Amino acid sequence: MKNSELYAEKTKIPGLLIIHLPVHYDQRGWFKENWQKEKMTKLGIADFIPIQNNISFNDKKGTIRGIHAEPWDKLISITSGKIFGGWVDMREGNKHEVVTLQLDERTAVFVPRGVGNSYQTLEDNTVYSYLVNEHWRHDGEYSSAYLFDKEINIPWPIPQNKSIISEKDKLNTSLKKAVLIKPKKVFITGGKGQLGMSLKKYFKNAEYVDLDTFDITNPGSYKTINWKDYELVINAAAYTDVDGAETSEGRKLAWNVNAKGLMLLSKTTQENNIVLVHVSSDYVFDGTIANHDEEEQFSPLSVYGEAKAAGDIAAQLTPKHYVVRSSWVVGEGKNFIKTMRELALKSIKPSVVSDQFGRLTFADDLANVIHHLVKNKCEYGIYNFTNDGPVVAWSDLAKMVYEKMGLNKEDVRQVTTKEYYSDKPKMAQRPLNSQLKLDKIKNTGLNPRDWRVAFDEYFMTIKEEL
Repeated sequence: MKNSELYAEKTKIPGLLIIHLPVHYDQRGWFKENWQKEKMTKLGIADFIPIQNNISFNDKKGTIRGIHAEPWDKLISITSGKIFGGWVDMREGNKHEVVTLQLDERTAVFVPRGVGNSYQTLEDNTVYSYLVNEHWRHDGEYSSAYLFDKEINIPWPIPQNKSIISEKDKLNTSLKKAVLIKPKKVFITGGKGQLGMSLKKYFKNAEYVDLDTFDITNPGSYKTINWKDYELVINAAAYTDVDGAETSEGRKLAWNVNAKGLMLLSKTTQENNIVLVHVSSDYVFDGTIANHDEEEQFSPLSVYGEAKAAGDIAAQLTPKHYVVRSSWVVGEGKNFIKTMRELALKSIKPSVVSDQFGRLTFADDLANVIHHLVKNKCEYGIYNFTNDGPVVAWSDLAKMVYEKMGLNKEDVRQVTTKEYYSDKPKMAQRPLNSQLKLDKIKNTGLNPRDWRVAFDEYFMTIKEEL
């Protein structure tokens, strides 16, 4: 590689990158772009958003500092002089790998949260600079290890008896006794809902809250949480009474939960550099387009749809967001399939609309796609997701349930939406076409299951409950 090229090298410590910086020299000295967001993003540190710049001036050769593991990421570089750097992985659950390197003005190192950082100056008047993505705070969970710990075994160029070390660093403990940095946590709202229950299979150690433990609409609730300890918020909470939202009281609740709640979550995640996942709905569209893509403009028909659209906009105000738009969700708790099964058990011949079309989304599959987006660090933005397979009407699904129950599918009476709502003046308008285009999510490497396969599996599960 030429010195004029910017490139990054991976190391045996996960996330620790050695960055080679182009430096332009002339008779006056040199110039470099120490941090350039667009270029650094392409190197693999897209989520690093520095908010503080610190400078450490080292008067004498042999000055040594560390080993300090902190709960933030940092990008270190040299402004003047040379150093010998040593890094050790001090994250809970990781191997204690060690990386060493000599740095001058041509090299920077990206140090992820929880990796111990240390260095020894090789020249007088060495200036060491580092950008960090959190402000220092007194209640932060820090860790440290002794610079000359034999278990770490950093080969310092200048021996211990000739090094300049602070009294505080002399007292650092051995790596065996060090307090390791715990991983950041996951915060999930709506933990008791259909999606919340399914998310527990993929985010087992997450913190799950519901209205009784955390009110997303109350600014006071947010003050009770130390958000610096979290890296991901998944919002599975929503006001979902589509018809109830058409009433005076329901309208207020729908806007409060689905719009204001998202505004507060978005503001909080933005302020704390947290990834936000928000689950949206096909109801943000009027259903006049055959196959809704992620770029379609909002055209809601109901109060519920309007409030969800407002929530979508709020969620997108935080830079690190995934809006997962879905439809016809089926999971634990009350849902269309269970309702049809109960009617079948009572030999009731229901009237079901035959002109509203879409695909089912099973909550387990929806939870899986959220995990997929986060785990693989897919590009932030809006993603449609339903199960794959043919587009059908609600009446088709009802007929399938009746057949599964051993009844005549013709017991399901097909009616138009207009007929169904003729005696229900307070019912909300529904989009007639809820088909969501799946190309974008498939391009991430995830292929949604056919809803018919998922339907058979789900039906066997609920049949066993009888």
